[in-house]
Order: sequence, then C-alpha cells, then structure tokens
Amino acid sequence: MQKQKSFDKEQIKGTLYLIPTPIGNLEDMSFRSIRMLKEVTLIASEDTRNTQKLLNHFEIQTPQISFHEHNYQERIPKLIEQLNRGESIGQVSDAGMPCVSDPGMDLVKACIAEEIPVVSLPGPTAGLTALIASGLVVQPFIFLGFLPRKKNEQKKFLQDYLSRQEAMIFYESPYRVKQTMMMFQEVFGSKRQVVICRELTKIHEEYLRGTVSEILSYLQENELKGECCLLLEGISKEEIDSQKEQEIASWGEFSIVEHVDFIVETEEISTNEAIKKVAKQREMKKQEVYKAFHQ
Repeated sequence: MQKQKSFDKEQIKGTLYLIPTPIGNLEDMSFRSIRMLKEVTLIASEDTRNTQKLLNHFEIQTPQISFHEHNYQERIPKLIEQLNRGESIGQVSDAGMPCVSDPGMDLVKACIAEEIPVVSLPGPTAGLTALIASGLVVQPFIFLGFLPRKKNEQKKFLQDYLSRQEAMIFYESPYRVKQTMMMFQEVFGSKRQVVICRELTKIHEEYLRGTVSEILSYLQENELKGECCLLLEGISKEEIDSQKEQEIASWGEFSIVEHVDFIVETEEISTNEAIKKVAKQREMKKQEVYKAFHQ
C-alpha cells in the first residue's frame, strides 16, 4: 500500500501535474491549468508545436520537451531524474486529458514507483462532454477509445461488448467513421442508437443522432471533417429478453446431457461448472440439471 499527500509542504521531490488542455475552444482553459503551466519547471508535450500555440496565447514562457508514443521510453528516466531533484513537471496531450490515448500513463506508473506525487487537474474531456448531450442513457457508460485498425481485430473486440448495457464511447478519425459504422452494423445490428459528435466545442460543432442504419445511410452521401466522438447505446432490456428467448430455444435442440457435454468440451471446464452454466442458460435449478445429467 502507498499513501500520497498531494500537497505536502515537506515533500522534497517534485510533482508531476497532469494538465488538461482545450479540446477546441481556448476559453475552456481553466485559471488553475494556466497557473500550473507557468509554475512548473518543464512541460512534457505530446506535440510541442501544437502546445506552443496554446502557451503563446496565454503568454506562458515555460520550456517544453516532446513526450509521445515514439520517444516516451527514453524520456521517462530523464523526467523521473528531474522530478527526484525537486523539479515539477506538467504533462499535456494535444487536447483534453493527459493519459487518454497517449503514453502519460507509463510516466504516472514510473512516478508512483518512485513515490513522486502525481496530481491530476480536472478539465476538458471529449468523451463525457459529448455523452451528456448525446441523448443516450448516461449511466452506466464505458470508454473504449480508438478501435484496433485491422478489421478482424475490430470485430473480435466489439463482439466482447455485444451484450453490455453501458453506453459506449469511441474516438475515431473522420476518414474511418463510415467503415466503423459498417462494423457497428455488422456486430450490433442496424437498430442501435448511435451519436456522432464532430468538432466538439468549436464553431462547427455538430451532433448526428439516429440508428446505426440511419447514420450509415447519411455517411454514404456526406463526408465528415474534423475530430469525431462516437457514442453507441448499450443493449436494451428488450434486446436482452429476445436474446434469452433465442438462446433457450436453440438449447432446446440439445438434451441436457448433450448440452453439458458441449459446454465441457468447448469451454474446457469441469462438469460441475458446466452444469451451473447449463442451469443458468436453460433457466433451471442446478439440482434439476445435475439429476438429469447423472441419470
């Protein structure tokens, strides 16, 4: 166990500050974030050129160092060395919260291992900002970020969430939105509600709301530009009930013995575990399945 006092005045080591930056509108920059960017010794930036525009706007003179997916492994030891010397560092991504779709998490883990304080500042985040205005059920939700690039990996990844009830949040390039929507239709069907939020917080902010098939039809004739956040509703109660009915009907083709043997063989589990599963799938008591199997 480790206990961190974020603002201990007796702390001799520096602090890693995770500082959010605007996802579009510069007015979303908080007073505290501006102050911390001015006070830290160094800013570790995903893209120093992009961050420099932000620093220039708020007249921040703090030096930067690049910190991204291609150099983070060599950068982390040097940053840890500076933090151990008592220097504080601010880590920023191109937009939004650090550590989301950038290597900040590895720096955080390294700091925790060295007992260096890590302080996160609240601020802009595209996923939640889009979700609360989407019209989908907000709670529960799950953030899934960017999908794998390969089609077969995408399909396998999404199938794991086929029966989840949470609203799902994805980030996607506008150039791949249509293909992603086609994958949604293949895995989740055409009736799920989906929302595309484009250019969030900017002057051309736009929400597209509809079923998967409706949005896909729109994308066949219209090209999207700008950063996109995709929101997909979780499975509905009606869909769960329908799946259960279909599942029970399909298992009806098996005898209980065949059903248990099939589960044992395909899932490589014990007979007793398989009996529990069969009882749940057939909505029977475990004792009834156990008796039928052993007779």
